[in-house]
Amino acid sequence: MRDRIVVMGVSGCGKSTVAEGVAAALGGTYVDGDDLHPQSNIEKMSRGEPLTDADRWPWLQQVGETLGQGVPPRVIACSALKRAYRERIAAAAGTDVFFLHLHGSYAVLSERMKNREGHFMPTKLLDSQLATLEMPAPDEPVVTIDIDKTPEALVAEAVAALKETRT
Repeated sequence: MRDRIVVMGVSGCGKSTVAEGVAAALGGTYVDGDDLHPQSNIEKMSRGEPLTDADRWPWLQQVGETLGQGVPPRVIACSALKRAYRERIAAAAGTDVFFLHLHGSYAVLSERMKNREGHFMPTKLLDSQLATLEMPAPDEPVVTIDIDKTPEALVAEAVAALKETRT
């Protein structure tokens, strides 16, 4: 079974919820990639300003290093929007990394973002995240899951996918 996992996707797709549920189901450790952002990134996004690649590189390095540390399984929630970002995370982890891509319609994503409380990412940045998103290619270690389900169903589908895609 895969034991270094990134639950990825744009804001509002349910990364944190699914990653936490997958980690619990696997008896592993969950880390929220948002907690690894430097304060300058959080402040920028809170102002409604999209991050640049220069903003993201140090954060992605930290995400990968954190994923590679500790006893597996380790599950981290991180947008990982571009292939280069996913490659940076895997290189920094220093081990095989598997990605669970949570993907859904604009309507579902924007509705979820409007209804969540206490998150620094404003709904208006969804468009920039979707513009940045590079859908994973067939040669990447990834499974894409449609988010139009309950959180419990998403976690169950994710765990089943991990069991089916052994290294």
